[in-house]
Formats: sequence, C-alpha cells, structure tokens
Amino acid sequence: MALNTVDETAEGLSLRQSHPRYGEKVIRIILFAAAFVSIVTTFGILISLLIPSIEFFLEVPITDFLFGTTWTPLFNDGEFGVLPLLSGTIVITVIAIAVAIPLGLGASIYLSEYASSRVRKVLKPTLEVLAGIPTVVFGFFALEFLTQLVLIKIFPGIEVFNALSAGLIMGIMIIPTIASLSEDAMAAVPSGLRDGAYALGSTKRQTAMKVVIPAALSGIVAAFVLGISRAIGETMIVTIAAGLQPQLSFNPLIGMQTMTSYIAAAGSGDLATGSIEYKSIFAVGMLLFILTFVMNIFSIRLVRRFRQAYQ
Repeated sequence: MALNTVDETAEGLSLRQSHPRYGEKVIRIILFAAAFVSIVTTFGILISLLIPSIEFFLEVPITDFLFGTTWTPLFNDGEFGVLPLLSGTIVITVIAIAVAIPLGLGASIYLSEYASSRVRKVLKPTLEVLAGIPTVVFGFFALEFLTQLVLIKIFPGIEVFNALSAGLIMGIMIIPTIASLSEDAMAAVPSGLRDGAYALGSTKRQTAMKVVIPAALSGIVAAFVLGISRAIGETMIVTIAAGLQPQLSFNPLIGMQTMTSYIAAAGSGDLATGSIEYKSIFAVGMLLFILTFVMNIFSIRLVRRFRQAYQ
C-alpha cells in the first residue's frame, strides 16, 4: 500500500519549471547582446577598412604595394611600397618578443612553482602594475633614458631614434601580459600531476619543465600570441622611440617606421579626405588587420591541438 502511494507521488512529479524564470531570460539576452556587439564591431571595423582599401588598390597596383621597397606616400610623386613599414614592424616585434617571452615565462614559472602564497600575493599585483603604465610613458622612457644614457654608450653609432630601444621597452611592456596569463594556465594544472611527479623523485625544476609546462602549453601559447599581437599593434612606443623614417633594413640601430606609427602620424596630419594619401592609411590598416587575423587563426589551431582537459 505504501509502495503504491510512493509510485503515485513520483508519477505526479514533473521536471518542468513551476513558473517561468524571467530573470534568467533577461541575463541570456544581455549576454547574447554582449557577444553580438563584439561581432558587429569586428564587421564594422572590417567594412570601414575594406571600402577605402579597395579604392586605394584601384589606383595603386597591389603588387606595387606588397613588394615595393620605397614608402613615400606624402611626396609629390609618392611611392607606396609597404615593405619598409613591414620590416620595421617585424624587427621591433622580434626584439620585443625576444625580451618578453623568456622573462615572462620565467616569471610565471617562479610565481606558479617556487613562490610562496605570501610572495605571490605581493609579486603578481606588482608585476601587473606595469600593464597599467601608459605607453606614451614607456616611449619617452625608451627615448630619454634607454637610448640617451644606456644604448649610446654600448653602441656609439646608434641613432637617437632606433628600433632597438623601442623593441626592448615594448618587450618590458608586454611581460605582465605573458607572465600573468601563463601563470594562470599553470595554476589550472591539477596538483595531482605535480604530486605524481614528486612521488617519482622529480625535482621542482623537472616537474615545472616536464610536467607543468606541457600540461599548460595551450594557455601559455595563448599568452604568447596575445603578447605578440599587442606588440604588433603598439603605436606610441614605436612612434616616439623608433622614429618616423621608413627604411627597408633589419639593422636595429637605425630609426624605423612601423605600420601603426604611420597610421598614427598620417592620421593626425592634414591629409585631404578621399586623396590617395588618405586612402593609404586604410590600406596599411587592412594589411595589419589581415596579419593579426591570420596569426590569431594559427594560434587557435595550435591551442586546440595542445589543449588538455582535466576532470
């Protein structure tokens, strides 16, 4: 008799909500709107770059733009070979990542594997303070301190505006980004993997290098890519410290101009709207957009390949 009562009660139960939860629907709509705004913004940026770029390439052959070795768009008989801007961007970015990746990864390994909780609570926020310093301050620091007081004594022939100081300071600027994100990825590695490595006789160094870093590789790669993207898109440091002279060279001791610094310098000038010089800003911006887009696609594929899920 009691069993029948329980069965009848179970049949009367329902997993459906007794009343609609309007709050959850509102939250879902807000979250969808946030995601939709980001997508619309991306498409808006692409369209704003695409239309003037097409008009630019109707006047300047795309082969001349991509493979030309002279960039003088503001001259009377201007030439629009973007290779000098591209080489400057590559040189300064390579210097920056050569500084930021080893120092950032080393800082993240220390914070994750060696530092005590008390030290980590002090060092990590202190390190992240660098990310809040305005880039214009970094630029003047590179020009007035690093170049004038340090590099000129090491390299007597270095120019006042040079790619080396811009790359070094840019590398210091992106250290917090790489260190913080890499440390978060390492902290997400289950402690059981570390305990297993220690149980087999591994040292802290062996555990960090052969267990933790491989397990957190996807997050570390994502941190590297974000740092590289920020270096490529940096404007004020390269404008102030590297100069505005486009030169097709890989010598970091001379002044160079990057794609972002040209956009900043030309966009703040007195270019006539609709002129070929004005449209060149959007052509350079489109090339920069494509480069970062391709790099992000490559990084996503790389992250998915090395991603590991833990339960």
